[in-house]
Amino acid sequence: MRIFSTVVLLLASLLSLGLPSPAAFAQTAAPAPLIESKAAQVYLIEASTGTVLFSKDETKSFAPASLAKLMTLEVVFDALKKGEIRPDTIYPVSEYAWRTGGAPSRTSTMFAAVKSQVPVADLIKGIAVQTANDGCLIIAEGMAGSEAKFVERMNARAAELGLTESHFANATGLPHPDNRSTLVDLVKLARHLVEAYPDLYQTFSLAEFEWNKILQRNRNPLLPIGADGLGTGFAEESGFAIIASMERDGRRLFLGLSGAQTDKERTEEATRLLNWGFDGFEMRTLFKPGEVVGEASVYGGNPSKVPLVAHGPVEVYVPINNPDRLQARIVYRWPLKPPLAADREIATLNILSGERPLVSVPLKSAQAVEVGTLRQRAWDAVIELLFFWM
Repeated sequence: MRIFSTVVLLLASLLSLGLPSPAAFAQTAAPAPLIESKAAQVYLIEASTGTVLFSKDETKSFAPASLAKLMTLEVVFDALKKGEIRPDTIYPVSEYAWRTGGAPSRTSTMFAAVKSQVPVADLIKGIAVQTANDGCLIIAEGMAGSEAKFVERMNARAAELGLTESHFANATGLPHPDNRSTLVDLVKLARHLVEAYPDLYQTFSLAEFEWNKILQRNRNPLLPIGADGLGTGFAEESGFAIIASMERDGRRLFLGLSGAQTDKERTEEATRLLNWGFDGFEMRTLFKPGEVVGEASVYGGNPSKVPLVAHGPVEVYVPINNPDRLQARIVYRWPLKPPLAADREIATLNILSGERPLVSVPLKSAQAVEVGTLRQRAWDAVIELLFFWM
């Protein structure tokens, strides 16, 4: 099979957005970045459309450090949702958990006392608010019998969620050469946590949490500007990192940032990028629900082309004062062969700014296509021969 790409030819929709004509698309150069960042890696997206607002080495692998705890919490949230455990399920504090992640470790901890017992609800708060290493180990041993078994579950769950560039070696994110992820994967995980577990997600925004008579404040430096999650990390080789989510006026942004030189720089860069994302962009509708986006050729079909529609509105989040010149391309595997059912997902609409991808939207067939006549199939065979010859 061969990937077939075509420029969207719906002039009315394109011109209503002030976009260049299809003839001008091929000449459109990639625009200069509208903002820069001191951080080594950045990935900023708008939630409802998935529009990429800014990206910089977002697929480069790095040590996630405490950001690995987001995966630990996802496993816990998933178990709660399935009824495998309950908020009042109690787990004991082993000596290993206490020494490795508790007070003796001198790492981030919720100060759970050795041989005490802690409910799952409080362990979640300890991890989400204080990034507690002991909390991660207590819940890992409690749920799976050992940290190693729990880590197997983390990696299996990561694969289910499509975190293809991530691997976790422990439940805490403490230094280990096999702990790795990317900003794209971690932002995808953050979006999942918000969408799949809205009630549990609220734990990330708690201002403080007390355990063992010790009060600790939330470690997320972006809570004062309105962020409601998620976590921070630091590794010697990759610097200061953060995965953040923030909602303003009904619009949610997700930010992944890594490679900041200092804690202060991380906070300043993250704040600046989020404010820029909210203040400098607006929503544009390219196609309304049910509106035909384009069409795809069906080899030997009757009709020979099938109209394509999206599952909902096609929207993109674009700069207000300096909008990028956009490209719209439909991509599908050619040849499509009949019979073809209606509402079958067969193509993707890619919206780009220059060569920078902004949004990818699945497209489905708007109608069924039957097998064509002998004459139609013969003609399509000629077209196929010419297409591959060229």
